[in-house]
Amino acid sequence: MAAPLASADTPCSPPPSPAAGDGAERPAAMSEAACEDRSVEALDRLLPPMGAGRSPRKRTTSQCKSEPPLLRTSKRTIYTAGRPPWYNEHGTQSKEAFAIGLGGGSASGKTTVARMIIEALDVPWVVLLSMDSFYKVLTRQQQEQAALNNYNFDHPDAFDFDLIVSTLQKLKQGKSVKKTLYGANVIIFEGIMAFADKTLLELLDMKIFVDTDSDIRLVRRLRRDISERGRDIAGVIKQYNKFVKPAFDQYIQPTMRLADIVVPRGSGNTVAIDLIVQHVHSQLEERELSVRAALASAHQCHPLPQTLSVLKSTPQVRGMHTIIRDKETSRDEFIFYSKRLMRLLIEHALSFLPFQGCVVQTPQGQDYAGKCYAGKQITGVSILRAGETMEPALRAVCKDVRIGTILIQTNQLTGEPELHYLRLPKDISDDHVILMDCTVSTGAAAMMAVRVLLDHDVPEDKIFLLSLLMAEMGVHSVAYAFPRVRIITTAVDKRVNDLFRIIPGIGNFGDRYFGTDAAPDGSDEEEVAWTS
Repeated sequence: MAAPLASADTPCSPPPSPAAGDGAERPAAMSEAACEDRSVEALDRLLPPMGAGRSPRKRTTSQCKSEPPLLRTSKRTIYTAGRPPWYNEHGTQSKEAFAIGLGGGSASGKTTVARMIIEALDVPWVVLLSMDSFYKVLTRQQQEQAALNNYNFDHPDAFDFDLIVSTLQKLKQGKSVKKTLYGANVIIFEGIMAFADKTLLELLDMKIFVDTDSDIRLVRRLRRDISERGRDIAGVIKQYNKFVKPAFDQYIQPTMRLADIVVPRGSGNTVAIDLIVQHVHSQLEERELSVRAALASAHQCHPLPQTLSVLKSTPQVRGMHTIIRDKETSRDEFIFYSKRLMRLLIEHALSFLPFQGCVVQTPQGQDYAGKCYAGKQITGVSILRAGETMEPALRAVCKDVRIGTILIQTNQLTGEPELHYLRLPKDISDDHVILMDCTVSTGAAAMMAVRVLLDHDVPEDKIFLLSLLMAEMGVHSVAYAFPRVRIITTAVDKRVNDLFRIIPGIGNFGDRYFGTDAAPDGSDEEEVAWTS
Protein backbone atom coordinates (compact mmCIF):
# COMPACT_ATOMS: atom_id res chain seq x y z
CA MET A 1 0.00 0.00 0.00
CA ALA A 2 1.02 3.49 -0.43
CA ALA A 3 1.49 5.99 1.96
CA PRO A 4 1.28 7.18 0.14
CA LEU A 5 -1.30 9.25 0.47
CA ALA A 6 -5.89 9.37 -4.43
CA SER A 7 -7.24 12.33 -2.39
CA ALA A 8 -5.77 14.60 0.23
CA ASP A 9 -7.40 12.45 2.87
CA THR A 10 -5.59 9.27 1.97
CA PRO A 11 -2.10 8.22 3.11
CA CYS A 12 -0.89 8.43 -0.44
CA SER A 13 -2.14 10.19 -3.53
CA PRO A 14 -0.89 10.04 -7.08
CA PRO A 15 1.64 12.74 -7.88
CA PRO A 16 0.87 15.17 -10.64
CA SER A 17 2.65 14.28 -13.87
CA PRO A 18 5.74 16.38 -13.17
CA ALA A 19 7.17 16.24 -16.64
CA ALA A 20 4.60 14.78 -19.01
CA GLY A 21 3.64 17.08 -21.85
CA ASP A 22 0.05 17.26 -23.01
CA GLY A 23 1.12 15.96 -26.38
CA ALA A 24 2.59 12.73 -25.03
CA GLU A 25 0.98 9.77 -26.68
CA ARG A 26 2.05 7.31 -24.02
CA PRO A 27 -0.39 4.74 -22.64
CA ALA A 28 -2.29 5.56 -19.49
CA ALA A 29 -1.19 3.50 -16.49
CA MET A 30 -4.22 1.24 -16.66
CA SER A 31 -4.11 0.69 -20.44
CA GLU A 32 -1.63 -2.16 -20.47
CA ALA A 33 -3.50 -3.86 -17.67
CA ALA A 34 -6.76 -3.65 -19.63
CA CYS A 35 -5.03 -4.95 -22.75
CA GLU A 36 -3.45 -7.86 -20.92
CA ASP A 37 -6.74 -9.04 -19.52
CA ARG A 38 -8.30 -9.59 -22.93
CA SER A 39 -7.32 -12.21 -25.47
CA VAL A 40 -5.68 -11.09 -28.70
CA GLU A 41 -8.36 -10.24 -31.25
CA ALA A 42 -8.34 -9.85 -35.01
CA LEU A 43 -7.29 -6.42 -36.24
CA ASP A 44 -10.66 -5.73 -37.86
CA ARG A 45 -12.33 -5.97 -34.47
CA LEU A 46 -10.08 -3.21 -33.18
CA LEU A 47 -11.63 -0.61 -35.45
CA PRO A 48 -14.33 1.52 -33.75
CA PRO A 49 -17.78 1.64 -35.36
CA MET A 50 -18.34 4.19 -38.10
CA GLY A 51 -19.18 7.61 -36.74
CA ALA A 52 -17.82 6.90 -33.30
CA GLY A 53 -16.58 10.04 -31.59
CA ARG A 54 -13.06 10.48 -30.37
CA SER A 55 -12.87 9.62 -26.72
CA PRO A 56 -11.11 12.18 -24.52
CA ARG A 57 -7.45 11.46 -24.02
CA LYS A 58 -6.48 10.28 -20.56
CA ARG A 59 -3.51 11.97 -19.02
CA THR A 60 -0.93 9.56 -17.65
CA THR A 61 -0.16 9.70 -13.95
CA SER A 62 1.77 7.53 -11.57
CA GLN A 63 -0.38 5.57 -9.19
CA CYS A 64 0.00 4.54 -5.57
CA LYS A 65 -1.49 1.10 -5.39
CA SER A 66 -3.14 0.53 -2.03
CA GLU A 67 -4.37 -2.92 -1.18
CA PRO A 68 -6.74 -4.06 1.60
CA PRO A 69 -7.11 -4.09 4.53
CA LEU A 70 -8.54 -0.60 4.73
CA LEU A 71 -11.56 1.32 5.96
CA ARG A 72 -13.30 3.80 3.63
CA THR A 73 -15.71 6.57 4.59
CA SER A 74 -17.11 9.39 2.49
CA LYS A 75 -14.11 11.56 3.34
CA ARG A 76 -11.29 9.31 4.47
CA THR A 77 -9.38 6.17 3.69
CA ILE A 78 -7.75 4.66 6.78
CA TYR A 79 -5.34 1.77 6.44
CA THR A 80 -5.73 -0.92 9.07
CA ALA A 81 -2.35 -2.31 8.05
CA GLY A 82 0.08 0.49 8.83
CA ARG A 83 3.60 1.43 7.89
CA PRO A 84 6.08 0.15 10.49
CA PRO A 85 9.05 2.28 11.63
CA TRP A 86 11.48 3.18 8.87
CA TYR A 87 13.95 4.74 11.31
CA ASN A 88 15.89 3.62 14.40
CA GLU A 89 15.91 4.88 18.00
CA HIS A 90 18.21 7.69 16.90
CA GLY A 91 15.45 9.02 14.66
CA THR A 92 17.43 8.48 11.47
CA GLN A 93 16.39 6.28 8.58
CA SER A 94 18.07 2.92 8.93
CA LYS A 95 16.44 1.17 5.99
CA GLU A 96 15.54 2.34 2.52
CA ALA A 97 12.45 1.33 0.62
CA PHE A 98 12.95 -1.72 -1.60
CA ALA A 99 12.90 -0.54 -5.22
CA ILE A 100 11.84 -2.83 -8.06
CA GLY A 101 12.36 -1.81 -11.68
CA LEU A 102 10.06 -3.21 -14.36
CA GLY A 103 11.24 -2.80 -17.95
CA GLY A 104 9.99 -4.04 -21.28
CA GLY A 105 8.53 -2.93 -24.57
CA SER A 106 5.42 -0.83 -25.04
CA ALA A 107 2.25 -2.82 -24.23
CA SER A 108 4.29 -5.73 -22.89
CA GLY A 109 2.16 -5.93 -19.74
CA LYS A 110 4.49 -4.20 -17.26
CA THR A 111 1.67 -2.53 -15.33
CA THR A 112 -0.28 -5.77 -15.05
CA VAL A 113 2.78 -7.62 -13.75
CA ALA A 114 3.37 -4.79 -11.27
CA ARG A 115 -0.17 -5.04 -9.95
CA MET A 116 0.07 -8.82 -9.66
CA ILE A 117 3.25 -8.41 -7.62
CA ILE A 118 1.57 -5.88 -5.35
CA GLU A 119 -1.43 -8.14 -4.82
CA ALA A 120 0.74 -11.16 -4.09
CA LEU A 121 3.05 -9.23 -1.74
CA ASP A 122 0.10 -8.26 0.47
CA VAL A 123 2.19 -5.70 2.37
CA PRO A 124 1.12 -2.15 3.18
CA TRP A 125 2.47 1.01 1.64
CA VAL A 126 3.58 0.05 -1.87
CA VAL A 127 4.12 2.82 -4.42
CA LEU A 128 3.61 2.12 -8.13
CA LEU A 129 5.47 4.78 -10.10
CA SER A 130 5.03 5.04 -13.87
CA MET A 131 7.78 6.30 -16.12
CA ASP A 132 5.06 7.85 -18.28
CA SER A 133 4.82 10.62 -15.69
CA PHE A 134 8.32 11.83 -16.51
CA TYR A 135 8.18 12.93 -20.11
CA LYS A 136 9.82 16.25 -20.79
CA VAL A 137 7.42 19.11 -21.42
CA LEU A 138 6.88 19.48 -25.16
CA THR A 139 7.51 22.70 -27.01
CA ARG A 140 4.84 24.00 -29.36
CA GLN A 141 6.74 22.58 -32.33
CA GLN A 142 7.03 19.18 -30.66
CA GLN A 143 3.30 19.18 -29.89
CA GLU A 144 2.57 19.81 -33.56
CA GLN A 145 4.86 16.93 -34.48
CA ALA A 146 3.13 14.67 -31.97
CA ALA A 147 -0.28 15.51 -33.43
CA LEU A 148 1.01 14.23 -36.80
CA ASN A 149 2.60 11.10 -35.25
CA ASN A 150 6.03 12.52 -36.02
CA TYR A 151 7.40 12.89 -32.49
CA ASN A 152 9.39 10.04 -30.95
CA PHE A 153 8.11 9.30 -27.46
CA ASP A 154 10.11 6.07 -27.38
CA HIS A 155 13.55 7.70 -27.39
CA PRO A 156 15.57 8.14 -24.14
CA ASP A 157 15.79 11.89 -24.81
CA ALA A 158 12.01 12.15 -24.38
CA PHE A 159 12.33 11.40 -20.64
CA ASP A 160 13.56 13.60 -17.79
CA PHE A 161 15.95 11.14 -16.15
CA ASP A 162 17.22 13.72 -13.67
CA LEU A 163 13.71 14.10 -12.30
CA ILE A 164 13.20 10.32 -12.25
CA VAL A 165 16.41 9.80 -10.26
CA SER A 166 15.67 12.57 -7.76
CA THR A 167 12.12 11.27 -7.24
CA LEU A 168 13.29 7.69 -6.62
CA GLN A 169 16.04 8.89 -4.30
CA LYS A 170 13.54 10.83 -2.19
CA LEU A 171 11.12 7.92 -2.03
CA LYS A 172 13.85 5.46 -1.04
CA GLN A 173 14.96 7.88 1.68
CA GLY A 174 11.43 8.16 3.04
CA LYS A 175 10.95 11.75 1.88
CA SER A 176 7.73 13.15 0.44
CA VAL A 177 7.61 14.00 -3.27
CA LYS A 178 5.58 16.98 -4.47
CA LYS A 179 3.90 16.90 -1.03
CA THR A 180 1.58 14.13 -2.23
CA LEU A 181 3.58 10.94 -2.71
CA TYR A 182 4.95 9.61 0.55
CA GLY A 183 5.56 6.55 2.61
CA ALA A 184 6.82 3.51 0.73
CA ASN A 185 8.08 0.17 1.99
CA VAL A 186 8.27 -1.05 -1.61
CA ILE A 187 8.59 1.06 -4.76
CA ILE A 188 7.71 -0.45 -8.14
CA PHE A 189 8.99 1.68 -11.00
CA GLU A 190 7.83 0.64 -14.46
CA GLY A 191 8.58 2.00 -17.89
CA ILE A 192 10.00 1.22 -21.31
CA MET A 193 13.33 2.89 -20.44
CA ALA A 194 13.50 1.70 -16.84
CA PHE A 195 17.05 0.36 -17.34
CA ALA A 196 18.35 2.99 -19.76
CA ASP A 197 20.16 5.21 -17.24
CA LYS A 198 23.18 4.14 -15.18
CA THR A 199 22.32 6.25 -12.12
CA LEU A 200 18.75 4.98 -12.19
CA LEU A 201 19.95 1.38 -12.34
CA GLU A 202 21.96 1.87 -9.15
CA LEU A 203 18.78 2.83 -7.28
CA LEU A 204 16.96 -0.38 -8.21
CA ASP A 205 17.27 -3.32 -5.80
CA MET A 206 15.66 -5.72 -8.26
CA LYS A 207 15.37 -5.43 -12.05
CA ILE A 208 12.67 -7.33 -13.95
CA PHE A 209 12.23 -7.41 -17.72
CA VAL A 210 8.79 -8.33 -19.07
CA ASP A 211 9.34 -10.12 -22.38
CA THR A 212 6.25 -10.32 -24.61
CA ASP A 213 6.03 -11.31 -28.27
CA SER A 214 6.22 -8.31 -30.60
CA ASP A 215 3.06 -9.28 -32.50
CA ILE A 216 1.05 -9.34 -29.27
CA ARG A 217 2.47 -5.97 -28.25
CA LEU A 218 1.51 -4.48 -31.63
CA VAL A 219 -2.07 -5.77 -31.42
CA ARG A 220 -2.44 -4.38 -27.90
CA ARG A 221 -1.09 -1.02 -28.99
CA LEU A 222 -3.47 -0.89 -31.95
CA ARG A 223 -6.46 -1.72 -29.78
CA ARG A 224 -5.50 0.82 -27.14
CA ASP A 225 -4.73 3.75 -29.43
CA ILE A 226 -7.75 3.19 -31.70
CA SER A 227 -10.44 2.41 -29.11
CA GLU A 228 -9.20 4.62 -26.25
CA ARG A 229 -7.55 7.52 -28.06
CA GLY A 230 -9.59 7.74 -31.21
CA ARG A 231 -6.57 7.44 -33.53
CA ASP A 232 -6.75 5.84 -36.96
CA ILE A 233 -5.05 2.55 -37.74
CA ALA A 234 -2.73 4.07 -40.35
CA GLY A 235 -1.36 6.61 -37.84
CA VAL A 236 -0.78 3.96 -35.20
CA ILE A 237 1.09 1.68 -37.59
CA LYS A 238 3.09 4.61 -38.95
CA GLN A 239 4.23 5.58 -35.46
CA TYR A 240 4.96 1.95 -34.57
CA ASN A 241 7.16 1.33 -37.61
CA LYS A 242 8.87 4.72 -37.48
CA PHE A 243 9.54 5.02 -33.74
CA VAL A 244 8.28 2.23 -31.46
CA LYS A 245 9.83 -0.82 -33.11
CA PRO A 246 13.23 0.81 -33.87
CA ALA A 247 13.41 2.13 -30.29
CA PHE A 248 12.69 -1.33 -28.91
CA ASP A 249 15.42 -2.90 -31.04
CA GLN A 250 17.97 -0.18 -30.29
CA TYR A 251 17.31 0.89 -26.67
CA ILE A 252 14.92 -1.49 -24.87
CA GLN A 253 15.72 -5.06 -25.88
CA PRO A 254 19.47 -4.65 -25.17
CA THR A 255 18.65 -3.78 -21.53
CA MET A 256 17.25 -7.28 -21.03
CA ARG A 257 20.77 -8.43 -20.16
CA LEU A 258 20.78 -6.01 -17.21
CA ALA A 259 17.71 -7.61 -15.64
CA ASP A 260 17.93 -9.90 -12.64
CA ILE A 261 14.81 -11.73 -13.80
CA VAL A 262 13.22 -12.03 -17.24
CA VAL A 263 9.48 -12.79 -17.20
CA PRO A 264 8.35 -14.34 -20.50
CA ARG A 265 4.63 -14.04 -21.35
CA GLY A 266 4.11 -11.29 -18.78
CA SER A 267 1.27 -11.83 -16.32
CA GLY A 268 0.72 -15.36 -17.61
CA ASN A 269 3.97 -16.46 -15.98
CA THR A 270 2.71 -16.96 -12.42
CA VAL A 271 5.73 -19.08 -11.45
CA ALA A 272 8.12 -16.17 -12.10
CA ILE A 273 5.86 -13.75 -10.21
CA ASP A 274 5.74 -16.12 -7.20
CA LEU A 275 9.55 -16.29 -7.14
CA ILE A 276 9.78 -12.50 -7.29
CA VAL A 277 7.34 -12.14 -4.40
CA GLN A 278 9.26 -14.65 -2.26
CA HIS A 279 12.49 -12.74 -2.79
CA VAL A 280 10.91 -9.38 -1.91
CA HIS A 281 9.41 -10.84 1.26
CA SER A 282 12.82 -12.13 2.36
CA GLN A 283 14.36 -8.70 1.76
CA LEU A 284 11.65 -6.96 3.77
CA GLU A 285 12.10 -9.38 6.68
CA GLU A 286 15.80 -8.52 6.83
CA ARG A 287 14.90 -4.83 7.12
CA GLU A 288 12.45 -5.12 10.00
CA LEU A 289 13.18 -2.91 13.01
CA SER A 290 12.30 -2.99 16.70
CA VAL A 291 12.11 0.60 17.88
CA ARG A 292 10.03 0.49 21.06
CA ALA A 293 12.26 -2.09 22.73
CA ALA A 294 15.31 0.04 21.98
CA LEU A 295 13.61 3.12 23.44
CA ALA A 296 12.76 1.29 26.65
CA SER A 297 16.44 0.63 27.39
CA ALA A 298 18.10 3.80 26.15
CA HIS A 299 19.00 7.21 27.56
CA GLN A 300 17.08 6.73 30.79
CA CYS A 301 19.80 7.74 33.26
CA HIS A 302 20.51 11.11 31.73
CA PRO A 303 19.28 14.44 33.12
CA LEU A 304 16.22 15.92 31.49
CA PRO A 305 17.16 17.79 28.30
CA GLN A 306 17.33 21.56 27.98
CA THR A 307 14.81 21.45 25.15
CA LEU A 308 12.15 20.40 27.68
CA SER A 309 9.92 23.11 29.14
CA VAL A 310 7.45 22.20 31.90
CA LEU A 311 4.59 24.54 32.73
CA LYS A 312 5.20 26.08 36.16
CA SER A 313 3.53 23.94 38.82
CA THR A 314 1.43 26.63 40.49
CA PRO A 315 -1.26 25.64 43.02
CA GLN A 316 -3.81 26.11 40.22
CA VAL A 317 -1.97 23.77 37.82
CA ARG A 318 -1.36 21.26 40.60
CA GLY A 319 -5.03 21.37 41.53
CA MET A 320 -6.17 20.68 37.97
CA HIS A 321 -3.74 17.75 37.75
CA THR A 322 -5.19 16.39 40.96
CA ILE A 323 -8.67 16.44 39.47
CA ILE A 324 -7.86 14.81 36.11
CA ARG A 325 -5.60 12.17 37.68
CA ASP A 326 -8.29 11.11 40.17
CA LYS A 327 -9.92 7.90 38.94
CA GLU A 328 -13.19 8.98 40.58
CA THR A 329 -13.43 12.20 38.55
CA SER A 330 -16.51 12.31 36.35
CA ARG A 331 -16.13 12.55 32.59
CA ASP A 332 -17.59 16.08 32.53
CA GLU A 333 -15.07 17.34 35.06
CA PHE A 334 -12.24 15.47 33.35
CA ILE A 335 -13.05 17.20 30.07
CA PHE A 336 -13.50 20.63 31.66
CA TYR A 337 -10.19 20.68 33.55
CA SER A 338 -8.30 19.00 30.72
CA LYS A 339 -9.40 21.82 28.42
CA ARG A 340 -8.21 24.39 30.94
CA LEU A 341 -4.80 22.75 31.09
CA MET A 342 -4.62 22.54 27.31
CA ARG A 343 -5.27 26.27 27.01
CA LEU A 344 -2.53 27.06 29.52
CA LEU A 345 -0.14 24.66 27.81
CA ILE A 346 -0.65 26.18 24.37
CA GLU A 347 -0.37 29.75 25.68
CA HIS A 348 2.92 28.72 27.31
CA ALA A 349 4.15 27.07 24.09
CA LEU A 350 3.48 30.17 22.00
CA SER A 351 6.03 32.10 24.06
CA PHE A 352 8.77 30.00 22.42
CA LEU A 353 7.89 31.15 18.91
CA PRO A 354 10.20 33.73 17.35
CA PHE A 355 9.16 37.35 17.81
CA GLN A 356 10.65 40.56 16.52
CA GLY A 357 10.31 44.17 17.52
CA CYS A 358 7.69 46.31 15.83
CA VAL A 359 6.18 49.75 16.40
CA VAL A 360 2.46 50.53 16.15
CA GLN A 361 0.49 53.70 16.73
CA THR A 362 -2.12 53.76 19.47
CA PRO A 363 -5.55 55.46 19.14
CA GLN A 364 -4.02 58.35 21.09
CA GLY A 365 -1.55 58.90 18.29
CA GLN A 366 1.42 57.59 20.28
CA ASP A 367 3.98 54.98 19.20
CA TYR A 368 4.13 51.69 21.04
CA ALA A 369 7.21 49.50 20.76
CA GLY A 370 5.94 45.95 20.84
CA LYS A 371 6.53 42.47 19.43
CA CYS A 372 5.09 40.56 16.47
CA TYR A 373 5.40 36.97 15.28
CA ALA A 374 8.51 36.62 13.10
CA GLY A 375 7.50 33.43 11.28
CA LYS A 376 5.34 32.82 8.23
CA GLN A 377 2.51 30.73 9.69
CA ILE A 378 1.60 28.38 12.54
CA THR A 379 0.25 24.90 11.80
CA GLY A 380 -1.12 22.45 14.34
CA VAL A 381 -0.78 18.70 13.79
CA SER A 382 -2.66 16.34 16.09
CA ILE A 383 -1.76 12.72 16.69
CA LEU A 384 -5.13 10.97 16.55
CA ARG A 385 -7.17 10.42 18.51
CA ALA A 386 -6.31 12.14 21.81
CA GLY A 387 -4.28 14.87 20.14
CA GLU A 388 -7.34 16.23 18.35
CA THR A 389 -8.84 17.21 21.73
CA MET A 390 -6.19 19.95 21.86
CA GLU A 391 -7.23 21.49 18.54
CA PRO A 392 -10.00 23.76 19.97
CA ALA A 393 -7.55 25.29 22.45
CA LEU A 394 -5.06 25.96 19.65
CA ARG A 395 -7.74 27.51 17.44
CA ALA A 396 -8.87 29.69 20.34
CA VAL A 397 -5.49 31.41 20.64
CA CYS A 398 -4.13 31.17 17.06
CA LYS A 399 -6.35 32.89 14.53
CA ASP A 400 -6.68 31.08 11.18
CA VAL A 401 -4.34 28.28 12.28
CA ARG A 402 -4.09 25.36 9.86
CA ILE A 403 -4.62 21.84 11.20
CA GLY A 404 -3.16 18.52 10.07
CA THR A 405 -3.68 15.02 11.43
CA ILE A 406 -1.62 11.84 11.79
CA LEU A 407 -2.99 8.45 12.83
CA ILE A 408 -0.50 6.09 14.48
CA GLN A 409 -1.44 2.78 16.05
CA THR A 410 0.44 0.10 17.88
CA ASN A 411 0.63 -3.28 16.17
CA GLN A 412 -0.68 -5.69 18.78
CA LEU A 413 1.55 -8.51 17.51
CA THR A 414 4.87 -6.67 17.27
CA GLY A 415 4.30 -3.87 19.77
CA GLU A 416 5.66 -1.39 17.23
CA PRO A 417 3.97 1.86 16.18
CA GLU A 418 2.59 1.96 12.64
CA LEU A 419 1.58 4.88 10.47
CA HIS A 420 -1.94 4.49 9.05
CA TYR A 421 -3.07 7.88 7.87
CA LEU A 422 -1.89 11.45 7.50
CA ARG A 423 -3.23 14.69 6.14
CA LEU A 424 -0.88 17.66 6.22
CA PRO A 425 -1.49 21.17 4.87
CA LYS A 426 0.35 22.28 1.77
CA ASP A 427 3.70 24.03 2.17
CA ILE A 428 3.95 22.92 5.79
CA SER A 429 7.74 23.10 5.49
CA ASP A 430 7.54 26.90 5.79
CA ASP A 431 5.58 26.83 9.07
CA HIS A 432 6.21 26.48 12.78
CA VAL A 433 4.43 23.22 13.63
CA ILE A 434 2.76 22.51 16.97
CA LEU A 435 2.55 18.71 17.28
CA MET A 436 -0.09 17.68 19.81
CA ASP A 437 -0.63 14.48 21.78
CA CYS A 438 -2.16 14.35 25.23
CA THR A 439 0.14 11.72 26.73
CA VAL A 440 3.61 10.47 25.78
CA SER A 441 4.96 7.39 27.54
CA THR A 442 7.74 5.66 25.56
CA GLY A 443 7.77 8.35 22.88
CA ALA A 444 7.40 5.83 20.06
CA ALA A 445 4.34 7.49 18.50
CA ALA A 446 5.72 10.99 18.99
CA MET A 447 8.99 10.00 17.31
CA MET A 448 7.12 8.60 14.31
CA ALA A 449 5.08 11.79 14.02
CA VAL A 450 8.21 13.96 14.18
CA ARG A 451 9.85 11.76 11.56
CA VAL A 452 6.84 12.26 9.26
CA LEU A 453 7.17 16.04 9.62
CA LEU A 454 10.89 15.91 8.89
CA ASP A 455 10.19 13.79 5.82
CA HIS A 456 7.93 16.62 4.66
CA ASP A 457 10.82 19.05 5.00
CA VAL A 458 9.71 20.75 8.23
CA PRO A 459 12.92 21.97 9.93
CA GLU A 460 13.56 20.19 13.23
CA ASP A 461 13.88 23.46 15.17
CA LYS A 462 10.44 24.53 13.96
CA ILE A 463 8.68 21.55 15.58
CA PHE A 464 7.08 21.93 19.03
CA LEU A 465 5.87 18.74 20.72
CA LEU A 466 3.05 19.50 23.20
CA SER A 467 1.60 17.01 25.66
CA LEU A 468 -0.41 17.32 28.87
CA LEU A 469 1.61 14.55 30.51
CA MET A 470 4.88 12.87 29.60
CA ALA A 471 7.03 10.13 31.08
CA GLU A 472 10.75 10.71 31.44
CA MET A 473 11.33 7.84 29.03
CA GLY A 474 9.33 9.59 26.32
CA VAL A 475 11.12 12.89 26.93
CA HIS A 476 14.54 11.25 26.62
CA SER A 477 13.55 9.27 23.52
CA VAL A 478 12.33 12.30 21.59
CA ALA A 479 15.11 14.61 22.78
CA TYR A 480 17.87 12.13 21.97
CA ALA A 481 16.55 11.41 18.49
CA PHE A 482 15.61 15.02 17.69
CA PRO A 483 17.69 17.36 19.88
CA ARG A 484 16.31 20.54 18.29
CA VAL A 485 12.62 19.73 18.79
CA ARG A 486 11.13 21.82 21.62
CA ILE A 487 9.24 19.59 24.11
CA ILE A 488 6.54 21.33 26.17
CA THR A 489 4.31 19.72 28.79
CA THR A 490 2.42 20.43 32.01
CA ALA A 491 4.04 17.59 33.97
CA VAL A 492 6.64 14.81 33.72
CA ASP A 493 6.18 11.52 35.58
CA LYS A 494 9.08 9.27 36.50
CA ARG A 495 8.23 5.80 35.35
CA VAL A 496 6.64 3.63 32.66
CA ASN A 497 5.60 0.11 33.62
CA ASP A 498 5.82 -3.07 31.56
CA LEU A 499 2.54 -2.23 29.82
CA PHE A 500 3.91 1.20 28.80
CA ARG A 501 1.61 2.95 31.30
CA ILE A 502 2.86 6.20 32.80
CA ILE A 503 3.27 5.91 36.58
CA PRO A 504 1.54 7.47 38.54
CA GLY A 505 -0.07 8.65 35.30
CA ILE A 506 -3.49 9.72 34.15
CA GLY A 507 -4.95 6.55 32.64
CA ASN A 508 -5.88 6.28 28.98
CA PHE A 509 -6.68 9.87 28.12
CA GLY A 510 -8.74 9.11 25.02
CA ASP A 511 -10.97 6.61 26.78
CA ARG A 512 -11.62 8.97 29.70
CA TYR A 513 -12.24 11.96 27.43
CA PHE A 514 -14.43 10.27 24.83
CA GLY A 515 -16.09 7.82 27.25
CA THR A 516 -14.92 4.72 25.39
CA ASP A 517 -13.81 1.37 26.80
CA ALA A 518 -10.18 1.04 27.85
CA ALA A 519 -7.69 -0.76 25.64
CA PRO A 520 -7.03 -4.39 26.61
CA ASP A 521 -3.56 -3.63 27.91
CA GLY A 522 -4.57 -0.36 29.54
CA SER A 523 -1.79 1.47 27.74
CA ASP A 524 -1.54 5.23 27.97
CA GLU A 525 -0.29 5.47 24.42
CA GLU A 526 -3.15 6.92 22.42
CA GLU A 527 -2.20 5.15 19.23
CA VAL A 528 -3.19 1.73 20.58
CA ALA A 529 -5.98 -0.16 18.82
CA TRP A 530 -7.94 2.78 17.47
CA THR A 531 -9.38 2.50 13.99
CA SER A 532 -12.33 4.84 13.77
